[in-house]
Amino acid sequence: MESYIVEHSSSEDELLNELYRFTHLNVVNPNMVSGHLQGLFLGFITHMIKPSLTLEIGTYTGYSAICIARALPQDGVLHTIEQNDELKCVINRFFIKAGVADRIVLHTGRAQTIIPDMGLKFNMIYIDGDKREYTDYYRLALANLASGGVIIADNVLWGGKASGGDIRDPQTRGIIDFNNVVKEDESVVKVILPIRDGIMLIRKA
Repeated sequence: MESYIVEHSSSEDELLNELYRFTHLNVVNPNMVSGHLQGLFLGFITHMIKPSLTLEIGTYTGYSAICIARALPQDGVLHTIEQNDELKCVINRFFIKAGVADRIVLHTGRAQTIIPDMGLKFNMIYIDGDKREYTDYYRLALANLASGGVIIADNVLWGGKASGGDIRDPQTRGIIDFNNVVKEDESVVKVILPIRDGIMLIRKA
């Protein structure tokens, strides 16, 4: 089914394919890279929302950031936060190669420290950081999201473990807690899409 979907979707361009291959050959935990289908989805949603200010929590090597930045409106800006400062050179190199460096602000460090100091209201926020901290990210995102804004959260199915996995695993526990917090939050509209490892769309009223 995935092969069929890929064959009938827009092709991955050379730059993104190069970044995907580089990540798998040179970076620890390459399964964390967004990849082609998810990148297409993020770009499509960004194009629909047309956010002037976007926040990404969890840059990794920059695949998703490039997809989002390419789809921003002309005056749009993406702030992206990566906790691992060792990836900074790789991220910046591919941002420049992709021609999107002028519309992305890269921050390194913990989102919990960085976001409160920004003083910005975002129209779209993409969460794809440490799964153990998803609930923290959500509360920060909601507090810094403009009315009508959208939060996109990745990995909410967590390989099927979110609906009955080993809750002693802190990563799984983080996803389960996050999903339950959002479920009980009546201030937002939410839906989970079974794309790759599960993507949740959340809209602030």
